[in-house]
Amino acid sequence: MKPEVCVIGEINPDLILYGVPDQLQPERESLIDGFRLTLGSSSAIFAHNLSVLGTKVGLISRIGADYFGKMCQEWLAGAGVDVSHVSVIASGTPTGLTVILAKPEHRFILTYPGTMSETGKADLSLDYIFSARHLHVSSYYLQKCLRPLLPDLFREAKTRGLSTSLDTNDDPEDKWDSVQSLLPHVDILFPNEREAKKIAATADLDQAITKLAQICRFVAVKRGAKGAVARSGSSEWRNNGIEVAPVDPVGAGDSFDAGYIHRFLQGANPEECLAYACVAGAFSTTSEGGTEAFKDRGKLEDFFRAHPTER
Repeated sequence: MKPEVCVIGEINPDLILYGVPDQLQPERESLIDGFRLTLGSSSAIFAHNLSVLGTKVGLISRIGADYFGKMCQEWLAGAGVDVSHVSVIASGTPTGLTVILAKPEHRFILTYPGTMSETGKADLSLDYIFSARHLHVSSYYLQKCLRPLLPDLFREAKTRGLSTSLDTNDDPEDKWDSVQSLLPHVDILFPNEREAKKIAATADLDQAITKLAQICRFVAVKRGAKGAVARSGSSEWRNNGIEVAPVDPVGAGDSFDAGYIHRFLQGANPEECLAYACVAGAFSTTSEGGTEAFKDRGKLEDFFRAHPTER
């Protein structure tokens, strides 16, 4: 399959625990309300949900030859994602895993990187990447082997006519500086408020957006229930989002990215893309995990019909 969007990134499942006690005590057995084992990782959630929306997606990644890796591949393939360029490593590092302790007011995220930090040059099929219309990378700071390759890869992609996008996600080391060499080659940057401030090294969101918009062609900042704000040069667009009764915010940002890129590739203007992205992000929160809502295509269609994004 020739993809419209090539995603390079990580694949791992999420184990989400609900109803975790406020205080965990050593040697005590604590009870929780429930759990969900589902497709995790920013790259995989983005690829899965973008494919469900109707865009042809191919994913380049590395997994272990283990149950978690196989399970994630099956979830992605079931959504129509081309996983033929996912490297399966028969020996060595296993597939990664993220455990999320879900609380009403915040989340604790614990990640074992596994193979996600080992995806590198040997896994990249340049012909496949450059056959796409668009290149997307997520979880920049987790891609330790891939990071040094990305500035040249993005530069070449743009030379060949591809558009590019990046969602850095969090930096576990809290350094944030290594991405600066990549930003000039990014057409669409997808940070949340905290990430935008960290990357721009300022505590003021407006200053952060202004600074990033001077480097990247377009910046779309996700603000959770408050919607999103986007800027390109001196032009700015805002969307206040939509009200839903959220079940789980996991993957909402990746779903926002997927919604934006889906409409972007259809030629929609920034206002329409932003509105569609906010609906996609909100829809994601109506079920547990980052992809579970998108597995119900009838529910997805009904939700978008109830929240039209075109004038």
